[in-house]
Amino acid sequence: AKSRPAPTCVLGIDLGTTSVKAALLTGAEQGQVVAESCSRETQAHTSSLEAGPQGMEQNVWRIVRALNECLAALPQQQLQRVSRIGVSGQMHGILFWKKDKGCKWTECSTGPTFEPEEVSHLITWQDGRCSPTFLSSLPLPQSHISLATGFGCATVYWYLKKSPDFLKSYDAAGTIHDYVVAMLCDLKKPLMSIQNAASWGYFNSRNKSWNTDILKKSGFPVHLLPEVGDPGSIAGRTICAWHGIPRGAKVGIALGDFQCSVYSCLTERTDAVLNISTSAQLTISMPPGFQPPETPDPSSAVTYFPYFNGDYLAVAASLNGGNVLATFVDMVARWTEELGFQVEKSAIYMKIIKAALAQNDSKLSVHPTIFGERHVPERLASVTNIAFSDLSLGHITRAVCRGIIENLCSMLPVQRLMETGVRRILGSGSALARNEVLRQEVERIFPFPVVYGKDVDAAVGAAMVMFHRK
Repeated sequence: AKSRPAPTCVLGIDLGTTSVKAALLTGAEQGQVVAESCSRETQAHTSSLEAGPQGMEQNVWRIVRALNECLAALPQQQLQRVSRIGVSGQMHGILFWKKDKGCKWTECSTGPTFEPEEVSHLITWQDGRCSPTFLSSLPLPQSHISLATGFGCATVYWYLKKSPDFLKSYDAAGTIHDYVVAMLCDLKKPLMSIQNAASWGYFNSRNKSWNTDILKKSGFPVHLLPEVGDPGSIAGRTICAWHGIPRGAKVGIALGDFQCSVYSCLTERTDAVLNISTSAQLTISMPPGFQPPETPDPSSAVTYFPYFNGDYLAVAASLNGGNVLATFVDMVARWTEELGFQVEKSAIYMKIIKAALAQNDSKLSVHPTIFGERHVPERLASVTNIAFSDLSLGHITRAVCRGIIENLCSMLPVQRLMETGVRRILGSGSALARNEVLRQEVERIFPFPVVYGKDVDAAVGAAMVMFHRK
């Protein structure tokens, strides 16, 4: 019998805040399977010369080095079968480069690779240089998303007002993943998906265009704004056999990491995705044809993210998730230390979960927002309904876990989920995976079946988008 030709592979890449991940997908009878994956810490955080301690910047050279290390670690045989590449990454951030000197291609042991050349640092989504006073001095955007510090356009305004000479050194800008796509395909002008454009601010998702008139009037350097395209479209083809990937492989327009994470696990419109890791998100698909409001409502707990094929996701993104439990464990560890005892944090975590599993109920009410929330930053945590019968570690841990879920539910209520047609919850994230009490509270509060173990993975999602492309 003739041997079948080896199936083609799709490569997915995610350029995250702390690490880079690459995943190879191949087709199988049951859909796509992850054949290989690899991740590397970027260790890219660096100090900001202009913004001082408020700045949050990353060294692009280190990010690209981590990306090259990831690809070099994947099997050459499979990379040689890659026909498409999907790329996602951390949204909101911005870096600047010179179009004709964005990178230089060199030869390494696994084939051609590129290194950044005349490129700025990446100013990330965590950047805090734009104070509320500074943001309020900027023109009002025509967008459904409120402008915030760390958003690309806000950062450009900051340089325009504080360090205008900096911008004169560059003639192109994009997110870190837009940059990688531009280098792979040698794009003369960067191309950006609607997902990333919306995350920069001053972008109207309804008519898919930048607020050019508003920006021009205030002297904004509009020549730095990338062209915009639909998520899922092709940005170009590889100009070199990058790490052995055939030259001419199709590269998708860079996508948002959040959207790709959701895409990796959301199969039905009637599913909601509940992800609890450090922070927590509850996400639902909006009905086809939904359009977000013309202007943002800063007091709304729900944000609308452009998804695929003109659809939107409604997201309740809480700043309080597994980090609340971690802080609670820290507090218990500090108290025991102050009393002259030493207990490992991992042992405390296991013991408080075990104690909470023995307490099915707790009348204690914990509002756990120790990190505030974006829509109500001033409303911090509180404990009420304190009775002497509910003061054990088990009762308190149970109440903290319930509070985390109830807080998310207050942001995107069960009634709203039912109205949108949700029939099932997909539970994911490290905090849910290791905490049975949290899972019990999810099942107690949501009147839907809950399915666990759905991994959210932006690199896999980016590859799946390219896999599903006709």
